[in-house]
Amino acid sequence: MAPKFGTSGLRGLVTELTPDFVADYTRAYLAACDHGGAVHVGWDLRPSSPEIAEAVIATIRAAGVRAIRQGALPTPALALASMGQGHGAVMITGSHIPADRNGLKFYTPSGEITKTDEAAITAALGQPAPTGETGAQEEGSEAKADYVTRYTNAFGSDLLAGLSIGIYQHSSVARDLMVAVIEGLGARAVPLARSEAFIPVDTEAVDPDTRAMLAGWCAEHGLDALISTDGDGDRPMVCDASGQIVPGDVLGVLSALQLGAKVICTPVSSNSMVSEMAEFAAVQLTRIGSPYVIDAMEQALAEDPAAQVAGFEANGGFLLGFTATGPAGGMLVPLMTRDCMLPIVAPLALARVCGQSLAELVATLPPRFTAADRLQEIPTEKSLALIAELERDPAARAAFFNDMGPERALDLTDGLRVSFADGAVVHLRPSGNAPECRCYAEADSPEKARALMRKGLENLQVRLGG
Repeated sequence: MAPKFGTSGLRGLVTELTPDFVADYTRAYLAACDHGGAVHVGWDLRPSSPEIAEAVIATIRAAGVRAIRQGALPTPALALASMGQGHGAVMITGSHIPADRNGLKFYTPSGEITKTDEAAITAALGQPAPTGETGAQEEGSEAKADYVTRYTNAFGSDLLAGLSIGIYQHSSVARDLMVAVIEGLGARAVPLARSEAFIPVDTEAVDPDTRAMLAGWCAEHGLDALISTDGDGDRPMVCDASGQIVPGDVLGVLSALQLGAKVICTPVSSNSMVSEMAEFAAVQLTRIGSPYVIDAMEQALAEDPAAQVAGFEANGGFLLGFTATGPAGGMLVPLMTRDCMLPIVAPLALARVCGQSLAELVATLPPRFTAADRLQEIPTEKSLALIAELERDPAARAAFFNDMGPERALDLTDGLRVSFADGAVVHLRPSGNAPECRCYAEADSPEKARALMRKGLENLQVRLGG
């Protein structure tokens, strides 16, 4: 299958991301989207990323546009730098998917491209190679430092004083900046398991062995919390002192509370507690994928430019749509792309303000619990065919979910989301970025959510293989 746009960015096998293919999409982006006269280029740490970046830079310059080489850095740091200068950006990353795949994420001066932009880029494919003057090339130098300063200025140099924070570094491109931020906020940083080989970390689907490893580190090093990210640093992973992972949508709720957000945009797969909370004036549920969250945020801002709007996803990526003030008085300017650092720092800050541990803070939220995992190496067309069958045939649904209780409601916003009579939920959906079928579950206890998720995966395994 040729590379295509998924839930966030263009993704495909490295073997298919040839220089000609990359050049075609880059020329189409330059033709279809505003880039402000310059494009910043960054990449993650997977082996194929630097070579793809060179193809992108060469194409930008051949089009007579200035290229700013930012190097290996987190996606949100690249976006912060390019948006701050009114420029476009291209990030070379496959995010959390394996190293045999990679991709491109495109940005305009206002932020991550929308689904409308994606359609315009696709329509503009086949642009002829330009023959005019070559654009200039510059080396970016401040993007990483500015990203660290964003958080130390807003949250203060003593926010986390006295705490020990573990940092699972693996092959995250944010691994050194996480250390800089945590130390800049006054904590003791404990770097762990740095890897020179690429490790695909999916913050929504952490396997039991990794969970045990994280809990072991927390005990061994006496940690107050442990943090990490996916490969390109736009999704966080946070554990409490016991090594228990705090789900990404819970981090989103806590971050929104700390920042004073009032309008929340989040996918239908997120924990439903957010819709029950009086602290938020409005909650808009979207399809899964940051472009859909951004669309909803932009609609909210079009209706009220002063709206204190924020977005987050179940994977933990957090999007800020208004200028917020941190506990130290520093300003956090809007950043309309998934960020890993804000949903790491903001919950820790809120716990400090409340005089609680992270686990104690999480326990104050409405008791709704989620679990998620996926079957890998499942062709997307197989997943789509099964979900289509379950959508149209109530008898097939009853057979698939037969030991999960009576069906109460069906939501087809994105995939198949079934609510049961006891309030539990199981949601099936093909990944938009990889050959995977995901299963999300929600219930009134973590044990029941995990059991539902495991049963859903078992049923998928029977029907789909993998």
